[in-house]
Parts: sequence; structure tokens; C-alpha cells
Amino acid sequence: MPCASVRAVNFSYFPRSILTLSHHLLLKIRYCIPPQRCKVSKCRDEDCDDFLPWLENKAGVRISSLLAIGNSDYGRSLFACKSIQAGDSLLKVPFVLQISPDNVLPDIKPFLTDSVGAVAKLALVILVEQKKGQKSEWAPYISRLPQHGELHSTIFWSENELKMIQQSSLYQETIDQKAQIKKEFLAIKPVFDRFPDIFEGVNFENFKHAYGLVASRAWESMKGQSLIPFADFLNHNGTSQSVLVSDEYRQLSEVIADRDYVPGEEVCIQVDIPYDDHLRAMKLDLLQKNCLPKLKDAYFSSSGGSFIMKEVRSARGKGKGIPQSLRAFARVLCSSSPQELNDLALEAVQQDGRLARRPLINRSLEIQAHEILLSQIDKLIANNNMSIENLQAVDAEFTNCRRFSIRRQMAQDLLTGEVRVLRSASAWLTNYCQLVRSNRKQL
Repeated sequence: MPCASVRAVNFSYFPRSILTLSHHLLLKIRYCIPPQRCKVSKCRDEDCDDFLPWLENKAGVRISSLLAIGNSDYGRSLFACKSIQAGDSLLKVPFVLQISPDNVLPDIKPFLTDSVGAVAKLALVILVEQKKGQKSEWAPYISRLPQHGELHSTIFWSENELKMIQQSSLYQETIDQKAQIKKEFLAIKPVFDRFPDIFEGVNFENFKHAYGLVASRAWESMKGQSLIPFADFLNHNGTSQSVLVSDEYRQLSEVIADRDYVPGEEVCIQVDIPYDDHLRAMKLDLLQKNCLPKLKDAYFSSSGGSFIMKEVRSARGKGKGIPQSLRAFARVLCSSSPQELNDLALEAVQQDGRLARRPLINRSLEIQAHEILLSQIDKLIANNNMSIENLQAVDAEFTNCRRFSIRRQMAQDLLTGEVRVLRSASAWLTNYCQLVRSNRKQL
């Protein structure tokens, strides 16, 4: 019987390697060794054989008959014990077994300000239960969470390691996330000082580790952001309503297998309006008034925009994966007169309120808009490819370090996945421009 590792995979990043809380996840089946030679015993973590029976005894119900806990290079994960099809129910965990911010000690809650988020609160719960040791009712669960040094989230990477992914949007996201963790620690520190008997010896590194544990495995459930024992052994990042179905009537959360998506499916692309553009102020004003709702796939800065791109499955399709808001931005960017910008604004009012979502009447400008995107994407491809090549030329002193080898592979997988997405977008844009030029496509 095939032994498949079942893991929830972030659309854009390598599994359990990245700390990102905003992207949805979907399950994917991955063979851990060639199926003809694979045996379940090869995948099982014998140290965890008693974990599921303990959890099911605590719950009083069966949680899963399809999955077992196993080991991988990136920590514990769940393995299929039987054949699994897309849509199968992998596990069901009652609400009573889920750890949420509600589990923060009542004495502590009044001292937590509004600046302390759900992840930080759950980190507090983890720290409290860790201090209890074997006296904790959650000891079998807490003791099986990754220890210090075992998490590979980029918030734990050194400056040299982060340089490996400097071309990726994840680099700045990591910097921002580390700053946010420090901010929340400073907001919580008075609690540590007020309850020294509970948090004796807890420092920033302890808090960051607990924060990383939560951020890399928490789910969004009916109880809010929660830790769900056994379910969070699925190798995943962040939270996802896409794979976790909460049933309020039965008071449980259920994970459904989904194989429709693969790692590396989203990439962030940055587009800017040049400062020497004489229409820059007018274009920014138009974008802010008509194109700046807080969309899930896009956000803008004061000078430009960042957009999340997905893999385009067909060069001759409709370009699904390239956000319409990105194409609209390019159409505004290539406008060369106030009248053209006013026409776009009027069209938006007369249509559905969305700016520049239709092809431009001037075909030359339509081509120019998409060639702007093509140029930006091709530059990103070249930069990523150069970064991938540079990964092979690292200092010799690091090559024998297992942790560094894992993270270098993660960086390579991340950059390679982004290149695949970018190449699919480049192929579609190239084909689109050719069709517009030849007038074979009805716009």
C-alpha cells in the first residue's frame, strides 16, 4: 500500500518553512518513498504510537482511522495508512480538544491589551503549559511539539540564511513579521513581570519559539484561531478555512483531503509608478479612488502596488492567476494623457465601478500595458534564477550543517516555485500581446 505524506501546503511557500498568516492552505498527497517499496512502518514515529489513543480517550470518540504520525526532515507529519481520495474526511477533532485564546488563564486576561493578537495569546497558553511540565493536562501534546532549533520558519533564520531568499517577497515579509513579534513581546512582558511564579525564566527567545509554534500550525475554527492536536501535525503554515470544516451542530472540526493545488502557486509582484511620470499624482489619485478596496489578492502602497499571482495553467486561456487588478494597474500606468485617465474613470462609473478592467480601445496602449508587466516578470525570473545559482556557491563551512542544508533546500524550492509561476505568467502575457497585435482575438 502506498505510504503518502499528507500535508497542508501554502499556495506560495514551502511547507512549514515560512511564517505567513494570510494565505489559505490546501491539502496535498505526497509520496514519501517510491510506492512499490513503501511500507507504513517505514513512516511511523514509534515515539508517538500512544498519542492518538491518548487523544481519542480524552475526547471519547474516534478521531482518525486513515492517518498515523510519522517523521520527515521538517518534523513530525501525518501519513496515510490507507488509500485516500480527494474529498475524504481525514480526521475529526471535537471542539473540546481545541486550544484557543479562551484558554489563557483568567488571572492573566485582564492584563492583556488590545495590541496582543490571537497568536501571541496562544503562545502564552503554550508557555504556561510548558512550565507545568508533566502536571499539564496537555503534556502528551505539548511535549511532542518541536523543540528549540527544530522550527525552520524564516523568523528563525540568520541574516546570512535570509539573504538566500532576498529576491522573494517573503524576505521583507519575514522582516516585518519579526518586528511584529518583538512588538507583541514588549506588550506582553509586563504580564511576565507581574506573574513571576508562572513565567519565571521566560525570555524573548522562549516567546518567539512559542509564537512560531502557534503561527506554523494554528487553524481557523469556530473557536477562532486554535491549536488542534493531531490535526496540526499536518505539515502546514498558518490558518485555513479551505481545509478545515467546522461543524457547530456536531461540535467538531473536520479536515478534508484536497489535491487540486501544489506548492509555489502564488508569487508577489511589485509594480511602481515612476516619479518622473508627469501624470503620477493623477494616476495615484485615480487608483486610490477606484482601484484600492482591500482586496484579498492585492494591496497598494503610496507609490505602487503589490499583487499576488497564481500559476497560469494555460498560455491560451483567460490568464486566470494574473489578478485583474494588476492588469488594471498596468493600463493606468501606460496612459499618456489626462483625457485617457478621465476616460478610464468614466468607464468605471458607467460599468461596474471597477477601474480599467476592460481591454483598452487603443490596442497599442493595451499591448504596452501588458509588455510593462512582461518586462517586470522577466526581470524577476532572471533575478530568481541568479539567486538559485548563487545558492550553490555558499561558504564551505556551512555545507556540512544539517540545519543550513535544510534551509538552503527550502530557499531553492521557494525560488524555483516562484520561477515556475512567473514563467507561466510570462508565457500567457507573451501570447496575449501576440494575439492583440494580429487582431485574432476579439477584445
